[in-house]
Amino acid sequence: MPLLALFFLLIPIAELFVIVRSAQAFGVGETLVVLVVISVLGAWLVKREGLGIWRRFQRQLAAGELPHREMVDGVLVLVAGALLLTPGFLTDAVGLLVLLPPTRALLREAVLTRARTNVTVFVTGDAPGGFGAAPGGFGTAGGRRPRRDVRDVHATDADGSDAPRPGADDTDGHGGPDGHGGPDEPPALGRP
Repeated sequence: MPLLALFFLLIPIAELFVIVRSAQAFGVGETLVVLVVISVLGAWLVKREGLGIWRRFQRQLAAGELPHREMVDGVLVLVAGALLLTPGFLTDAVGLLVLLPPTRALLREAVLTRARTNVTVFVTGDAPGGFGAAPGGFGTAGGRRPRRDVRDVHATDADGSDAPRPGADDTDGHGGPDGHGGPDEPPALGRP
């Protein structure tokens, strides 16, 4: 925490120093114009890069893949945008470096490498090779997979009785009087 406090104390002091020196060298008006132009161009670049990342993110999801690189890129572009919108030449320089695709790729790989070494993932469920690959995971009974061919269905009337409705007998052998349903289909609700 003290390092972060020191960071937030030293950065504004360094930014003020650079802005004052720039104003002394080039003039106050010119310095302010450059700061505004950099902020406007930075906002445009952040929007452009962010939309590209969003499109890649959606493509990855549509392909059924986890868009981990796009998520990290999105966070890095968000950080770059915050740095570019902060007045000052030092934060603008760092923001531009983070926004540039080659530099962002290096940072992304560093973040992903750190995440791979410091994050433990537990997979649970019942799909082979994906969710539930670990036996005995959450939602399973002692490591056994639930049977998918068994359904526990119990219907009651609005008055709470369990009496069957007239015409609801299974006369055709297909799960209902109208031929809908069956052993592989859930019961059809709302059909007479």
